[in-house]
Amino acid sequence: MNDVLLEAKGIVKEFPGVKALDDVQFELKKGEVHCLLGENGAGKSTMMKIFAGIYKATSGEILLRGEPVQFENTREAQDVGIGIIHQELNLCKHLTVAQNIFLGREKITPYGVVNEAEMNRMAKKVLDSFHKGINPKSRISDLSISKQQVVEIAKSLSQNAEIIIMDEPTSSLSGREVEELFNIIHKLREDGKGIIYISHKLDELKEISDRVTVFRDGKYIDTVNFENTTVDNLVTMMVGRSIEDKFPYVEPNESRHKILEIKDLTVDGLIKDVAFDVFGGEALGIFGLVGAGRTEVAKTIFGAIKKSSGDIIMNGRNLNITSERMAIKEGIVYAPEDRKKEGLAVKMTVAENLVLPTLADISSAFGVISQKRQSARSLKKVNELRIKTPSIEQIVNNLSGGNQQKIVIGKWLMHDPKVIIFDEPTRGIDVNAKVEFYKIFNALKLKGVGVIIISSELPEILGLTDRILVMAGGKSRAILNTRDETTTQEKIMHYATM
Repeated sequence: MNDVLLEAKGIVKEFPGVKALDDVQFELKKGEVHCLLGENGAGKSTMMKIFAGIYKATSGEILLRGEPVQFENTREAQDVGIGIIHQELNLCKHLTVAQNIFLGREKITPYGVVNEAEMNRMAKKVLDSFHKGINPKSRISDLSISKQQVVEIAKSLSQNAEIIIMDEPTSSLSGREVEELFNIIHKLREDGKGIIYISHKLDELKEISDRVTVFRDGKYIDTVNFENTTVDNLVTMMVGRSIEDKFPYVEPNESRHKILEIKDLTVDGLIKDVAFDVFGGEALGIFGLVGAGRTEVAKTIFGAIKKSSGDIIMNGRNLNITSERMAIKEGIVYAPEDRKKEGLAVKMTVAENLVLPTLADISSAFGVISQKRQSARSLKKVNELRIKTPSIEQIVNNLSGGNQQKIVIGKWLMHDPKVIIFDEPTRGIDVNAKVEFYKIFNALKLKGVGVIIISSELPEILGLTDRILVMAGGKSRAILNTRDETTTQEKIMHYATM
């Protein structure tokens, strides 16, 4: 009996000036979790969008249960049992769970009105088949990210999906929520569903993966059984070489001095009495579980959230920062966690994004931007950070996540900051790109910049930083010396769960 659900043969996908996929193959079996790995730009998302009917392949063949298929749109893919859950969830937050599950397929009474009761009943039935506890009448805006993912899965199952594509599903989840998602994946696999799972977190694979396929630079590299390989082997396949040093740490700048001092920083209802110092030439990590207040601290220092009390002292001066503009003027910059919504103007070009914070420097007295200076400055930064883009006139939204993140960092480096705060800077970034970012952090340290890194990945924060501020419940719980051998993941988690 043939248990292959979905197969791609010789797939080529070309965009103007770019060959995103070049003779790629892939196979998914019934009751299998097949992980797809590759760096940003490797072609993973392009392949998944072809499966989901978002793109059409330039050439090659897609087989569904052994029969050739070609989808003109996403509805055709859904109708034959293929569902996709994007990293950025595609839900209407003002609608209820049931309304989202049946959006565009509403149940209608004989009198021509929407049958809410029937949709609630059917939504509950499909939810309870793999995950109990979500009220179909709840509004999406009232649900956590993990529960919103459950709704996306239910939406696919309500369309009789046999194939579910998950793109970076754990990128915004806490440890407990990840465990809950994996339980759902195990249940779906037991029910015979085929799951394509895209992730950059290689440590997750051992929990769920049956087989792994690796793409690199738009090409198919290999497919292996997970139990017969190692993480190091997978990394080597992904980047084309072995990465021996995952966290290239450098010692703090010897001439470091205290740049920033935070005293009893409080925002009513969010953070209370947070205190720490930042030295030029060192990397300070901030770690905490969901709700710990890490991002709130960063945004308060940056002026995006107004403090209720406490002091922000910069080089001995007590600052009254009430806006992002004031923080930037003082040399404090912030690379946000959500780069697309808060860090980039995604419909503008690479060049325009890179010069945004320094427009005054390239403009005339009458406010006219010098295109020549804009091009020169942005091209220099593109080369320095090795941003992969066809040109500086490329729209930022068309670039991979790693290159978008480099643009967020690049625009602030143009400003020559004294303190730079990175909030989850490597989330959704591939292994090789992470090492490039680590080298950027180290270069900033050597220049005497105060670097703050907020990260949910304990190995990363232990490997890169000099000290770690551990937060829980909106408060600072401990400041640990990362280089001290007694500073372990267990010790950090002890303080993070206080």
